[in-house]
Amino acid sequence: MAGTKAGGMAAAATNKKKYGGDFYAKIGAKGGKNGKTGGFAAGDAGRERARVYGAIGGRISRRTKKA
Repeated sequence: MAGTKAGGMAAAATNKKKYGGDFYAKIGAKGGKNGKTGGFAAGDAGRERARVYGAIGGRISRRTKKA
């Protein structure tokens, strides 16, 4: 059953039974605490930079020009 949805659900059930119901929350928290860079919007002007570049990206059209 490896690699199937049913197999994944069985593995998740086993992990929760062995290590507790909050198993996935714990490993997710470990990954989050491991981060050091803070992400794109980190720093002094981070939120403003994210807003500006997000607006630029939103203006870029994916449609072809109709000449």
